Amino acid sequence: MSPLPATIPALVRARVRAAVRRPARHTPEETADRALTLRLVSLLLQYPDAELAAARPELAAAAEALAATPAAAHLARFTGWFAVQDAEALERHYVETFDLRRRSGLYLTYYLHGDTRRRGMALLTLSRRYQALGWDTGGGELPDHLPVVLEFAALAGPGPGEAPLRRHRRGLELIHRALTDAGSPYRHVLAALLTLLPPPTEADRAAVARLVAEGPPDEEVGLGPYGPYGEGGFAPPNTFVPPAPAAPTQAPPAVTSRTEGPR
Repeated sequence: MSPLPATIPALVRARVRAAVRRPARHTPEETADRALTLRLVSLLLQYPDAELAAARPELAAAAEALAATPAAAHLARFTGWFAVQDAEALERHYVETFDLRRRSGLYLTYYLHGDTRRRGMALLTLSRRYQALGWDTGGGELPDHLPVVLEFAALAGPGPGEAPLRRHRRGLELIHRALTDAGSPYRHVLAALLTLLPPPTEADRAAVARLVAEGPPDEEVGLGPYGPYGEGGFAPPNTFVPPAPAAPTQAPPAVTSRTEGPR
């Protein structure tokens, strides 16, 4: 009998990796609990305005009502802190954590594509995924904003709904690491989310280490004439880019009166 081809081990490894990353089958009760968990994570990662701050008791109760899972334990730890904080202090902490620190921004395609043209295509692809499943984001946020991606996952289910989360697993790992390094209680919210995803591979861990050391991709070729954030370029999350100056208004030519000829 001839030995097995050398390609068989690689094929087996590929199939094992695919099986690990394939969404697990869930009972209807597990699916409902999972959707509620994703919705809670989405809400807790939004800016804590007056409406969200007023709903803190309800959010804590919803977290306590979840089935006993690692995700529920992480959310209970966070909501315990969240419920007792001063509202203004919560707002300051959120801005300092997610708006002023690039490593913990909530725009997922930035970690995968950085300031490159590919990010624009990734945003378009994500928008089309939402539209294909009949979901309208309302246009208030970019489609890669993590709370938006989480709401879609909760609505569309573990398969197609959670695919964007699985694709951006490395960015989520980086955000969690940044929150942990900063000592932010929001690390528990990211930890809850990560427990719902397939475990990271060695390639994932290596890619996160590279992101920590080097940052996301950067594209400068072809952008010189337009400045750092001009046509084809993308500013980092929450960077203010002034609008391009409008073209000067030209007055229409004066109308010349004409004398009618004889009839």
